[in-house]
Amino acid sequence: MLGTALAVVLASVPAAAPAAGPAQRTEEIGRSAQGRAITAMRVGNPRAPRKVLVVGEIHGSEIAGRAVTRRLRRARPPRGTELWLIDDLNPDGVAARRRQNARGVDLNRNFSVGWRGGGRAFDTYYPGPAPFSEPESRAVRDLTLRIRPRVTVWYHQQLRLVTKRTGGDARLEALYARRSGLPHRRLDPLPGTATSWQNRTLRGSTAFVVELPGGRLSARSTRRHEGALLSVARAIAPPPTVRRRIPSATTASVRRAPTRGATTASTAPRSIARA
Repeated sequence: MLGTALAVVLASVPAAAPAAGPAQRTEEIGRSAQGRAITAMRVGNPRAPRKVLVVGEIHGSEIAGRAVTRRLRRARPPRGTELWLIDDLNPDGVAARRRQNARGVDLNRNFSVGWRGGGRAFDTYYPGPAPFSEPESRAVRDLTLRIRPRVTVWYHQQLRLVTKRTGGDARLEALYARRSGLPHRRLDPLPGTATSWQNRTLRGSTAFVVELPGGRLSARSTRRHEGALLSVARAIAPPPTVRRRIPSATTASVRRAPTRGATTASTAPRSIARA
C-alpha cells in the first residue's frame, strides 16, 4: 500500500526540464554560384560585443574543418562573445569534391588585398576575373564588414600547422597552436587570400589559417580543436564588469562612537552588500 502511494506521488512530480543549451540562430548570408544557400549559425548572446567567425571550409576538397564548426554548435561561448559558424562557404565545390567553386575559381585567391590575375578557370589557383568576382567571397566579405569579428579562423588542409604572423595578433595564433598541438609556422605570402584582406581591412582584427592534417578528424582531434578555438575566444572576451550599489546617506556604513552605557553590538554594519 505504501509503495503504491509513493509511486503515485512520484508520478505527480513534474520531470526536471533539460538544461538549456546555448542560444542558436541560423542566418543565410548568401548564395553560391549554383544557387546553394550559404548559412551561418550564431551561437551565444547576440548582444555580445566580441564576435568570433569560424569557417569550416572554403575549398570543396578540404572539408575536415566542418567537424569543428559542427561541434562548436553545442559550445558555450565565453561571456561577452558570440560565435558565427560557417560550415561550407563553397557548397558547390563540396558537391563536386573540387577545390574551386562552380565557376572554376579558387575562392582563397579572390579577395582584393594582393589580388593577382592570370590563368584560366579550374586552374588550381585561378583567382577569377576580378577581386570579389564570386558570390561566395562577396558573401563572407559582407558578413565580415557587418559583424566585424575580433577573430576569424579559417580551416584548410593538409599542412598541419597554424599560420604565423599573417598580419593580426600573433599571440592569438600561438595560443591556438599551443592548445591544438599544431606547429606555429610562417608561410610565404599568397595573393588574394581571405586572411590578408581581413587583417588589412579591419583594424584590431585577427584572421589566421589552421591547416588540419589530411583525411577526417578523429573525435579526439575535433575536441582538441574545439578547445583551442574556445581558448582564443576566452582570450579576447571583455573583462567582467562588477556592479556596486551606491550607498545613500542613510545606509552608508559609518561606525559611530558608542555612547556611554551602550554596547558596541548595535553599531552600524561595516560593509555594503554588492548588487
